[in-house]
Amino acid sequence: MELTNEVELKAHLIQTDPDFRALSDEHTTYDRQLMALEEKEHLTDDELLEEVRLKKLKLHAKDQMRLIMAKHHAAVG
Repeated sequence: MELTNEVELKAHLIQTDPDFRALSDEHTTYDRQLMALEEKEHLTDDELLEEVRLKKLKLHAKDQMRLIMAKHHAAVG
């Protein structure tokens, strides 16, 4: 799938699929939280654990989004 088509598909699914939109929102939230942690010079042990947890949650959301995109692409294409 070309990048433009992928961007267009994501935009379409955000508009039309509530599950995809929720996953996209979660992914964005996790990304913002990770960026806030990355801005700190030193992380506490709890913050390091939180960083790992957020990375896993962000990846899971992305994987779920990819599955929805693949299903949509297969159904259309």
